[in-house]
Amino acid sequence: MTRVVVASSTGTVFEFYDFFLYGSLVTFFGALFFPPGNETAALLASLAAFGAGFAIRPLGALLFGRLGDRVGRKRTFLITIVFMGLSTALVGLIPTFEVIGWWAPALLVTLRLVQGLALGGEYGGAAIYVAEHSEPSRRGYFTSWIQTTATLGLVLSLLVILGCRYALGEEAFREWGWRIPFLLSVILLGLSVYIRLQISESPLFEQLRREGGLARAPIRETLLGAEHRKPMAAALVVAAGMALSWYTAQFYSLVFLQTALLIDNATASVLIVLALLIGMSTFVLAGTLADRIGRRPVILAGMLVSALSIMPAYTGLLTVGNPMLATLQTTAPVSVYATPTRFDPFASAAELDDATRGRDYLAKRGISYSNAPPLEGSELVITVNDTRIVGFDRELLQQTLAEAGYPDKSAVTRLESLSDLDSTHVKLIALILIMIVGAGLTCGPGATFLAEVFPTRIRYTALSVPYHITSAWFGGFMPLTAAWLVARSGDVLVGLWYPVVVMSTALVLALWVVPETRGRSL
Repeated sequence: MTRVVVASSTGTVFEFYDFFLYGSLVTFFGALFFPPGNETAALLASLAAFGAGFAIRPLGALLFGRLGDRVGRKRTFLITIVFMGLSTALVGLIPTFEVIGWWAPALLVTLRLVQGLALGGEYGGAAIYVAEHSEPSRRGYFTSWIQTTATLGLVLSLLVILGCRYALGEEAFREWGWRIPFLLSVILLGLSVYIRLQISESPLFEQLRREGGLARAPIRETLLGAEHRKPMAAALVVAAGMALSWYTAQFYSLVFLQTALLIDNATASVLIVLALLIGMSTFVLAGTLADRIGRRPVILAGMLVSALSIMPAYTGLLTVGNPMLATLQTTAPVSVYATPTRFDPFASAAELDDATRGRDYLAKRGISYSNAPPLEGSELVITVNDTRIVGFDRELLQQTLAEAGYPDKSAVTRLESLSDLDSTHVKLIALILIMIVGAGLTCGPGATFLAEVFPTRIRYTALSVPYHITSAWFGGFMPLTAAWLVARSGDVLVGLWYPVVVMSTALVLALWVVPETRGRSL
């Protein structure tokens, strides 16, 4: 059984590594592949490209899910990993916007779509393969290791990026060194293919094939079969909770540290890696607990912890990571009197109006502001306490903010080594860990539940579809949605209400539609 878990998990870790490389550099890629001059719009465009890989994952789930239910689990996730490895390596060869203009974002989005298509067939195959090999009494434990693969993939991507940054230096990494982590995917691809060639097909699938019980049209049976409607509703609710808890705790926190708290990329990455490595055990512990008390209570507890902890945790991150900024939002509030900004990722710096320039500058500084209608006769007025600035005057705005006490750099000490860790770093890690506990409880038994709620003949398709629909629209677009809400409102925390509201809704629905599946025969 150990060989089955290792073979499935290793390949999936490498595939998530490929997928999350872009995500780990998402704040960095805006300047490489989109027009310069509007950092907020570039960040939104970069996050949208990240989300594009998620948008196509449901299609990958249908395509590879059908293949997995017709020709086998092993063959299918061999195909997906080849697609993922090659498309990731090609990202490392794309010229930047400065070199080839609009072809740069076009090629980037195209390769992100190929990655998303491949990942749409990966997770389901690995989770099912382990579940169909496991004895019922330990199925939660064994499949929980699959739940750690996304976290390990993110950690691996961050570690490789950090290694390249420290080895090459920041300037060389920014110019060309960022390509190395992507090109390394070729080596990981070869290793992954070798590992997966050593394993045999799922015994339950082989038995079904011998008996002639394979589904002829698994997509139609999954989507139109009346007997699968309730299981599909339950799977969608659970998968939505899994996606939101995971991405809010483990991915958006990285973006938040760099944007709202102004922490440098390397330090933010180290903090996230430490939090993920410490918190990863909660996934396995949750899977083990689900074998003892059931899948349903553990998943519901995870949703509750996530819904209750997100806003306090992020408020704590802001207070601990940038205490002066948090205080000044009350004592020296900033207001922007202007028409709503139209965020255009394709606009050049010369095409931006004063309102967009002003909001972009404040967003880059991590400063919250309130929006108000424009004052008569003025396109833009920014007030800092009682001081009024008419139009966008960068030097005057910078001077006014400085006089009010607004910091222009992070209050968090840059980490050159682990020996530089101080109490502030530890507090930030602890706050992220609180959210990871919620994600671990929700996701730990998730693969087991999704495998147990559907029959073998359509399991690959039926598991993959709800998982990747929710991963795309709730998880993958969570950073973009949150960043867009922040950009529209001016409040650096307002975007977090999106996962809180959706998670709370999922929790209420789960109380009604999610059954207990512990002990079910596959």
